[in-house]
Order: sequence, then C-alpha cells, then structure tokens
Amino acid sequence: MKIIDYDPKYDEDLKNLLLELQEYIASIDEEGYNVVGKDYKEKYFLKIMQDYKQYEGKIFLAEDNGQIIGAIIGVLNNYETDTYDFKAPKRGRVLDLIVKKEYRGRLVGQKLLEKMEQYFKSVGCKALILGVFGYNDKAINFYTKNGYTLRTMDIMKKL
Repeated sequence: MKIIDYDPKYDEDLKNLLLELQEYIASIDEEGYNVVGKDYKEKYFLKIMQDYKQYEGKIFLAEDNGQIIGAIIGVLNNYETDTYDFKAPKRGRVLDLIVKKEYRGRLVGQKLLEKMEQYFKSVGCKALILGVFGYNDKAINFYTKNGYTLRTMDIMKKL
C-alpha cells in the first residue's frame, strides 16, 4: 500500500469513496437526518472539488495493487486569526477521511492522516481541525488514539 497524490483520473474512485462514507454516516445516524440523496455522489464531489480549489486543498489517495482504497481531503482553514475574542495560528482542516470497509484496521487511515499532517506542517499550519459525526464512535476512537482532542461540540435534543 502506498499514499499517492490526487490525480483527476481517480475521480470516480474518489466519488465512490465519498458515497461509501455518506452511506455509513446515514446508517449510524439515530435521528435519520443524514441521507444519501439521489444526486449525492455527483453534487458532493463537485462541492469537495470547489473547496479543494478555493482553499488551497490537498488530496491524498491510498493505493493498493492499482486499486484506490482510501482518501483524505484537506484544505487550508485559515491564516492566523487575531480578533477581539479569538486568536489562532494558521490551521488546516480535514474535510473527509475515508477507507474502504474491507481495508479498515490495516493502518490505511493512519497513513493518510500522517501524510496530511506532514503536508499541513510543510505549509506552515500549526494545527489540524476536523469534524467527526457524534455517533461515529470508531472515528472518535481513531482520532483520539492519534492525539486529537475534543475542542467544540454541538448537542441536540429532539422536540
């Protein structure tokens, strides 16, 4: 398995990975708010690519024997911020980290995350931010084991 830079020839593979992630998120959403709409695959891919271009993004792919088995998508979140109520260094943001189901537990996600961390460091980022769906215990455990800590949290009550 090796980590490679994104190339448009892998667009369909990336779309399929993004779809797999959304299907998983929808399956664990206890409220049922997360769904896979009829145009999800194409529309979300276009949104991701727009953010990738607009925010100096980087995409790395995990490849095994010619097959794309995982991906990580990151963007520059901001430059240094210093306002009346917030002071933060330049940060990167991971939009999505996906590993095909049959390859989970084989360090693919670990290697993708390490590669993105290295990239963000190389462009002067001092932190990496990412969001995790609250019901995704596997992802929360994965990120915690990799040194990530909870910074903000939304809580919800059904009415």
